[in-house]
Amino acid sequence: MTKSELIERIVRRHTAVHPRNVKYCVRIILNAMALRLRQGRQIKIRQFGSFGLTFRAPRLARNPKSGEQVTLPGRYVPHFKTGLALRKGVRDSATQAA
Repeated sequence: MTKSELIERIVRRHTAVHPRNVKYCVRIILNAMALRLRQGRQIKIRQFGSFGLTFRAPRLARNPKSGEQVTLPGRYVPHFKTGLALRKGVRDSATQAA
């Protein structure tokens, strides 16, 4: 689902709210989440999951075009871990669809 699809769904479900306000609220929430991750802090949403940062150690890699070895520096990457309720919901719906 893209951000615009999320906004469309919310607008369809909540017709009393102006689409411009929905777009604004979604943007504020996503910006707040990104800011918190940039600050190195974790985000926990009960029954949904948690967002955090994982450190990837420096490593050697290869340039696919030339085959030359390149050293990649260590870096932090975003990581999402599903909550128990979401994990169970997805598992149960997947078994019903199969």
